[in-house]
Amino acid sequence: MNNVDHYKTINAPSEEVLYKERNSKFYAYAFPVSNESEIKRILSDLKKKHYGARHWCYAYRLGIDSTVYRANDDGEPNNSAGQPIYGQIQSFELTNILVVVVRYFGGTKLGISGLINAYKSAARLSLEHSNIITKTIDILYEVRFDYKNMNTVMRIVKEHHIKIVNQEMELKCMIKISVPRNNSKRIYDLMANRPEINIRKIDV
Repeated sequence: MNNVDHYKTINAPSEEVLYKERNSKFYAYAFPVSNESEIKRILSDLKKKHYGARHWCYAYRLGIDSTVYRANDDGEPNNSAGQPIYGQIQSFELTNILVVVVRYFGGTKLGISGLINAYKSAARLSLEHSNIITKTIDILYEVRFDYKNMNTVMRIVKEHHIKIVNQEMELKCMIKISVPRNNSKRIYDLMANRPEINIRKIDV
């Protein structure tokens, strides 16, 4: 089991930021995303907003343990746009994020090194203007027990500061609990070793 129990992302789209280089304008954006469908919709919206632009370059990273990522140059020379953008995502150690840099050509070619610097700088600005947050990686469990054993279960919950996300307290009781991943096996074993408690992991 991976012991990492947190990751960094952003909690809202960033403000639009503008980076200029020899009359070319680079508008940069960062978005929190969870799947590729969201990414396609955002790119479509930006292309409508910046319909007069020359390039809509981007990079994204999805996932926590096994990440999915892509860097797109959108017509710029190979690795001169998407990869520098992705490099900033890596530098800020972020995931579940999309960064888009929209370029309006200013009439002067920037060369490969100039493009790399411009896209890197614009992406960095968008991330500097984003609200970066740390999220915990939690495991969900469903815990079932008879009402007469409620005190036993609730004592464990209280002593180990376990978060209850849902509960049904009747003759047959059920609670759903959320536990940080690096502590989840210990909590599972603690409850599973008691015959009066039935616990199972919930896949989400």
